[in-house]
Amino acid sequence: MKKILVVDDSPTERLALTELLVKHGYQVVTAENGEDAIAKSKSEMPDLILMDVVMPGMNGYQATRTISRDEATRAIPIIMCTSKGLETDRIWGMRQGAYDYLVKPVDQAELLGRIQALG
Repeated sequence: MKKILVVDDSPTERLALTELLVKHGYQVVTAENGEDAIAKSKSEMPDLILMDVVMPGMNGYQATRTISRDEATRAIPIIMCTSKGLETDRIWGMRQGAYDYLVKPVDQAELLGRIQALG
């Protein structure tokens, strides 16, 4: 597991996740919305996608569903990282094809542990 696509409309969130991941030896590519996430999942072929849910335009659930059902990208695991913390939100995210679901603010040690468990 080397290349991670970070998808979030918040520049602050993208920067924080990028700094954390780069510090731990990962290569990071970013996207700021669902449409960009789908395009970069195909062009960059990341080993993992960290996906926000609430974004303008196509949301994270829609992007996750599209990526997880496309033949070219379906093998890429997606971890949803979102402020939507209700159990129904988590269940819906998993039904869209997410591999895992973390609620913001994301615990850094927990996120790194889940990434390492995938590797």
